[in-house]
Amino acid sequence: MTRVIHTGDTHVGYQQYHSPERRQDFLDAFERVVEDAVEEGVDAVVHAGDLFHDRRPELRDLLGTIDVLRELDDADIPFLAVVGNHESTRGGQWLDLFESLGLAERLGAAPRLVGDTAFYGLDHVPKSRRDELTYDFEPRDAAHAALVGHGLFTPFAHADWDTETVLGESNVEFDAFLVGDNHAPGTERVLETWVTYCGSTERASAAEEAARGYNLVEFGEEVDIRRRSLDTRPFAFVSVDLAEGEGADRVREQIRQHDVSDAVAIVEITGEGEPVTPASVEEFLSERGALVARVTDRRQTETESELSVSFADPDDAVRERVTDLGLSTAARDVEETVRASKTADSKVREEVKTRVDSLVEDGDLAAFSPAESGDGGGSDADADTGSGADDGADADADETDAETAADEERPPENAPGAGAVEAGSGETDGGEVAVEEADANSDDAESAEPDDPSDAEPDGENDAASDAGAEEAADDSSGGQFTMEDF
Repeated sequence: MTRVIHTGDTHVGYQQYHSPERRQDFLDAFERVVEDAVEEGVDAVVHAGDLFHDRRPELRDLLGTIDVLRELDDADIPFLAVVGNHESTRGGQWLDLFESLGLAERLGAAPRLVGDTAFYGLDHVPKSRRDELTYDFEPRDAAHAALVGHGLFTPFAHADWDTETVLGESNVEFDAFLVGDNHAPGTERVLETWVTYCGSTERASAAEEAARGYNLVEFGEEVDIRRRSLDTRPFAFVSVDLAEGEGADRVREQIRQHDVSDAVAIVEITGEGEPVTPASVEEFLSERGALVARVTDRRQTETESELSVSFADPDDAVRERVTDLGLSTAARDVEETVRASKTADSKVREEVKTRVDSLVEDGDLAAFSPAESGDGGGSDADADTGSGADDGADADADETDAETAADEERPPENAPGAGAVEAGSGETDGGEVAVEEADANSDDAESAEPDDPSDAEPDGENDAASDAGAEEAADDSSGGQFTMEDF
C-alpha cells in the first residue's frame, strides 16, 4: 500500500492584492501541507505543478520554499513534482535546482517507485504543441501506476486537453491521474482511471469561495482519494442587493453582519439603489480591521460613451484593453515588460531588446504577426489562474496563454525524432514533455491576479532570463529576483 499527499497550485510568491501578508499566506499554506504530510507519515508528497506563481520568484520565495522542503527531507518524505505553466522557464526549471539540492525529484517518463506504486510526470505543454506529443513512458513492474500532470483536462470545466487521448495513447496503464492547474478540486473516472484535481492551497482569486486543501491518495486494493481542508486566511464575501432608495448605509449594515477582521473582504453591489462610492466602503472595511478590501459595483452606469468602469483594480482594465487591441504575441510581451513586470526601470530598454532579439534568433517571426482583435492568445484557465479551474479559473488561464503565446508558438528546440514530443521528458511551456526547455505560460507574480475578472491583476509573463535578467537579479532594485541563469 502507498499513501501520498497530492497537492498543487501553491503559487508561492503571489503577492495578491499587492499585499505582503497575502504573499506570506501562500507560503504558509504550502508549509501546512508539508506539516500534515509529516504528521500523517505519508510515503511522498506529490505536487502537480505551479509551485511558484512566477517564473522569476524572488529570493525570499526561494529561501522560504527551500526551508519548507527541508522539513520533508528531514522526515525522509520525498517531494515529487512536475512543472506548471506559471513557473516554467526557457532554461532549467526551478524544480531542477531543488533536485540538485536533494530536496525534490522531477517526475517524467521514467518511473519513480514509491512503495508499490510507480509515479510518472507530464509537465504543462501549450495547446499549440500537444499534437506532437507521444505519451511514451518507461514501463515498470509495479502493483500500481500513477501519472502526475498539469493542465486543464476533460471532463472538468474549462478543459482544453483531452484526458482520453492522454490515457488512451499512453503505453502505461494508470490507476490514477493526479492533476493540477484547475483550482477547483474534483474527481472523475475516465477509461477506468481515476482523474483528480487537488485544487489550490490558497484562494488565488475572489472566485474561489470554497475551502482550500489537498488530496490524500491511497493505492491499495482500490484507489482511495480523500479531500483534506486547510486552515487559510479567511475571505468575507458580502453581497448587497440594493432596493430603490437604499445606498451606502445599507451596504455598511450588511458588512456589520460579517466578521471582516484580518480577512480579505470582497463586497459586491447589485440592485436598483443609489450610487455608492467604492472608496468609502473600502475605508469602512479597513476601519473594521479588514486586511484587504475590494468593492465591486456590478450595476451598469450608462453614459454617453457607454464606458464601463471597474474599481476593483486598474490593471484589470488595462489587461482587457490590451487583449482587445489585437497585438502580436511579441508586442504583448513587450507591453508586459514595460508595464507589469518586475524589471527595474533602468533595465527595461535592455530587457525589451533582449526579448525581441531572442525571438528573431529563434526564427519565431510568427510572433510579430497581429492577433485577431480580442484574441487573448489562448485559454488555459487557472491561477487566479483560473479556469473553472479555480472555481472561476477560466479567466486566469486565458490571461496566462494570452501573455505567453509568444512562447507557445515557438517551434520545439532539439525535439527528439521527427518533431515528436515524448511525454515526460524535455521541457515546454509547462515543463516536461520533450521539447527542449521552452517557455511556459506564467503570470508575473507582482502584477498577476488569477481568475477573477472583478479583482484580477494582470497575469503578465516574463521570459526567463537573459544576461540582462541576470544582471537585474543582482541589482538591489530588482527586488531580490533571480533567474535560473544565476545558478
